[in-house]
Amino acid sequence: MKASRIAAAGAVAASAVLAVSAPAFAHVSVQPEGEAAKGGYAVVDFKVPNERDDASTNKVEVNFPTDHPLASVMPQPLDGWSVKVTKSKLAKPLTMHGEKISEAVTKVTWTATGKGIEPGFFQKFPLSVGALPEDTDELVFKAIQTYDNKEVVRWIEPQKEGQEEPENPAPVLTLSDASTDGHHGSSGTAKDASDTSTAAPASSSSTSASSSSSDSSDTTARVLGVVGIVVGAAGVAYGVLAGRRRTEA
Repeated sequence: MKASRIAAAGAVAASAVLAVSAPAFAHVSVQPEGEAAKGGYAVVDFKVPNERDDASTNKVEVNFPTDHPLASVMPQPLDGWSVKVTKSKLAKPLTMHGEKISEAVTKVTWTATGKGIEPGFFQKFPLSVGALPEDTDELVFKAIQTYDNKEVVRWIEPQKEGQEEPENPAPVLTLSDASTDGHHGSSGTAKDASDTSTAAPASSSSTSASSSSSDSSDTTARVLGVVGIVVGAAGVAYGVLAGRRRTEA
């Protein structure tokens, strides 16, 4: 009886550890390739995971902030996806770097021409953007993810300071300060960003494969950590049981 109780307690402890270490659901996010410096140009990746087991993502829409419009937005070709860039007239024209801007990109839409993002996978959608604003520390985008079963997930909730992360947070691009050497960001000039955006479509596959390898390594590390804790708990339980047997003897 004592042995069975100790074993049960060990199983409960192991279950608790697994529950705590389980990763949270992934969200649609945006990250620069290098850094996104204020006033410069950058290549950014919108990372879209499939969070469903029985449906594929076949459409992704990213809406751009109208309070800090971007005049230049160029997508990178992706195998299995068509892309549409939507521009709109600005209610109030802006002057950026001495140039008058009367329209800006307000939305980019990717539509799957193949299988889309299947369960258990994610896709990166690269964009060359600029010039980045100099009067804000971040850009908030609103993304809409559509599945082939007609389900729509709206990643549009802003993160409020001091509060927990919302269920469907909007992707946020953090901007860094411009470097003092006159270059804006690791992507350099608009030409540099444009060159990146015209890379061969096959590069998207290698990017996803590399990221998948990184995610796999993180998962392996977590699993090994959990196994170590469970083995340690089992050892403690065995030691307690052996001590009680010696005492009873």
